[in-house]
Amino acid sequence: MIGKLTGRLDWRGSDQVLLDVRGVGYIVHVSDRTLAALPVLGETVALYTDLLVREDLLQLFGFPTLLEKEWHRLLMSVQGVGAKAAMAILGTLGAEGAARAISLGDARSIQAAPGVGPKLAQRVILELKSKAPAVMAAGVALSATAVVEEQVIETEAPRVTRKASAAVPSRAAFTADALSALTNLGYGQGDAAQAVVTVAAEQPEADTAGLIRAALRLLAPKA
Repeated sequence: MIGKLTGRLDWRGSDQVLLDVRGVGYIVHVSDRTLAALPVLGETVALYTDLLVREDLLQLFGFPTLLEKEWHRLLMSVQGVGAKAAMAILGTLGAEGAARAISLGDARSIQAAPGVGPKLAQRVILELKSKAPAVMAAGVALSATAVVEEQVIETEAPRVTRKASAAVPSRAAFTADALSALTNLGYGQGDAAQAVVTVAAEQPEADTAGLIRAALRLLAPKA
């Protein structure tokens, strides 16, 4: 399995690029956002990759972060969402935007992606809404960016100290994980903390996923 490529950017198309990796050229499909962020031709590029294998076709898809790669694979698990549709969603919303839209049940934002109709958008929400918070909570660990170096330095997820005798995660662990997920999505520390504290007081039985969903509703712009 090809998990990452680092090479010279030799060509770019509308949805794919050609990377020269030590004399071997790889065609890599990328989203609009990734394509726009790439440097000029001739520069060195690093992308995390996922290889799609079919009977008559091998396709490489490239991503700037492990989080986006994970969301691409998650979106493809939805019936009717192929690799290109998943890339269209990520190209329109980004990994963080897709996570917010799915967690909040915002099918209209998913539908904004080219080629994604209302029925498919609703299916994405229905099948992934319960899974989104877990991926968001792991976002810090998956936020490493593919860099052009001999070694990728990844950001470690904050560690929460728990007593060895604890049989289940503590309330503090739930709130800490929820706060970590929200700040990883780009919310300010103060706003995220206030939302988590408010939700934790209103829903004392909520776990990390429940806290994230409710906090996102509080932080969402009011129409």
